Amino acid sequence: MPQAEKDAVARPRIQPIGTLVRTVIALLLFTFQPVVFMGQRGGPPGPRSIEVNPSRLTLDVGESATLEATVRDADGNVLAVPVLFLNLDERALTVGTESGRVEAHRPGTFGVVARVPGGRGGRLLSVDVEVVVPLPPLDRVEVVGLHPPVYAGTFLQPDYHVYDVRDTPRDDLVLFSSTDPAVLEVDRFGQLSGRVPGTATLRLEVGDVTEDLDVEVLENPIRSLELTASESRVRTGDVIRFSSVARDALGRSVEQAPVYYSVESHPNQSDPASPASAQVTQDGRFVAERPGLYTVSANVGTAFQTVTIDVVPREVEREITVVGRGPVRDTHSADIWIWEGLDGRDYAITGTWGGRGEAHIWDVTDPAAIVRIDEVRVDARTINDVKVSRDGSLAVVTREGASNRRNGVIILDVSNPRDVREIAAFDEGLTGGVHNVFIDQDYLYAVNNGTRYDVISIAEPSNPFRVATVELDTPGHSVHDVWVNDGIAYSSNWEDGVVLVDVGNGIAGGAPDHPVEFASYRDPGGHTHAAFPFHSQSTGRFYVIVGDESFPNGLDPQGPTVPAGYIHIVDFSDLTNPAEVARFEVPEAGSHNMWVEGDVLYAAFYNGGLRVVDLSGELMGDLYRQGREIARFLPKDARGIVPNESMVWGAQPYKGVIYLSDWNSGLWALELGSQEQDD
Repeated sequence: MPQAEKDAVARPRIQPIGTLVRTVIALLLFTFQPVVFMGQRGGPPGPRSIEVNPSRLTLDVGESATLEATVRDADGNVLAVPVLFLNLDERALTVGTESGRVEAHRPGTFGVVARVPGGRGGRLLSVDVEVVVPLPPLDRVEVVGLHPPVYAGTFLQPDYHVYDVRDTPRDDLVLFSSTDPAVLEVDRFGQLSGRVPGTATLRLEVGDVTEDLDVEVLENPIRSLELTASESRVRTGDVIRFSSVARDALGRSVEQAPVYYSVESHPNQSDPASPASAQVTQDGRFVAERPGLYTVSANVGTAFQTVTIDVVPREVEREITVVGRGPVRDTHSADIWIWEGLDGRDYAITGTWGGRGEAHIWDVTDPAAIVRIDEVRVDARTINDVKVSRDGSLAVVTREGASNRRNGVIILDVSNPRDVREIAAFDEGLTGGVHNVFIDQDYLYAVNNGTRYDVISIAEPSNPFRVATVELDTPGHSVHDVWVNDGIAYSSNWEDGVVLVDVGNGIAGGAPDHPVEFASYRDPGGHTHAAFPFHSQSTGRFYVIVGDESFPNGLDPQGPTVPAGYIHIVDFSDLTNPAEVARFEVPEAGSHNMWVEGDVLYAAFYNGGLRVVDLSGELMGDLYRQGREIARFLPKDARGIVPNESMVWGAQPYKGVIYLSDWNSGLWALELGSQEQDD
């Protein structure tokens, strides 16, 4: 088996919270179906076995097949009872819950469970079906960054991309060779070295695919190199730029010189074992994670030059204190939204998870004396998301786990937050459950059953109606979250990454009733859960903050949970070529929702609490290790649902106060001290 196929088969399944919740709800709904099963007292013998044909399924990507389940009693008689098919990996397979139809979307080995209540006691009988999806055949390998000329005595590292017949990027091992190593040498990592003038063929082999490139090696004209840095003394996390000029024997500039940059750290004499990490890119950008002296080298063949940089601590830490609280200890809390009411006072609305379908309304005008002033209850188990219109007159809450399975959204009149009233329910085509929603002007953007988002007109709130639907056409596509700003919808689509859609900005001729996709960034990790657009005030660059979500060890509503995932910083300044440039990763925790105000990130990291992060300047590398964390806060409540365990869902800065919703303990209000105060 090729290594890439082994990796795909062995890779552990990491499910997002939405997948876990949908699976749990499906089980609950099925278990409590009002069906009289055989085996109940006074009836004939009940189910004793399930047979599934085929017992093992092999499908190519894009293929489908139907599983047939036969239920028998203890005497071998076939019983006409419903069977539920459960999908253990929604991003890899589509499984018909009742039909048993399985469609494959990605390579690997996955599972489907056929389940039916058994006899006495209503115990569950189940059979596991293994679904094997082989890797599609390879199609091509492409070389990027191999620009002429290649000079003798120099080396360069082009990028190589492998694609299969479905145009999906692959990480299969590429073998490199040269027809004439005396002219052009290549190592097993694809690094090229020009030896002497001449021509050689560079060959790339991966599986049955071969790509040959003729490479000409020229005489090296470069005799000297000038190297300059934009700064000589910087803080950790500050990005500076190196520029170099190569010259020939007559002092003339040599264009397209293949300059190679490297960096060396100098040990701290007072702490010689301390790591001193930095990086320099081949376009000359440099950033350091720790204080110290760093020497950046540039060379082209025998031409060589160095510059040393002094890096000092960033020192952005500030105190964070609790101002007030709105405890919720009888059910898990979900999302949060803060707004100014029509009466000029400040209010908050928080959702609940796995409870009784209630949303809490709070008066937070005095954050030191938060008061719960109303409660909205709807037919649902979970109100995952809550949003309020910009003018403060309307709110919308999402529904999941409704008793009649008609979920959708509820539109609320919050013009008087002390007497919130339901205006309308909209569930047409949204019965599978709405996990996330956004209000922008006269429209709602509602994530529909994790597969698409619908645009709903609320110009007349009592009469909402759908005007458009946005859904990707990629295999196994799904969506978790949508955020709308300045007429652009940013959807978070798990493996498909973040997608930008014009819904009124005009950049691509779009409108709410005519959405037009115009940019995207695919997440190779596959866990894109939330996105927040951010125009840097200090640099003018346009970033999208993209957050992962995964639960490798599952979700425990009654005990400590350790999620995974981190925040990706994607530079969208060039919409045609977005690039991931930085990350913020808390090693022991997983990311959730985030907010950016000014050049500051307020990130909820579940069990890692709230993290406040400095986003000033150009962003590059590992922001956590660079000391950009301004403050952190872990809410703990001895009387919380999970006592003394932080599980921050989301945070919102508002009028100088940071409000956060904690899954285990409710609403918190925090205050960040000033830099001058801390100094």
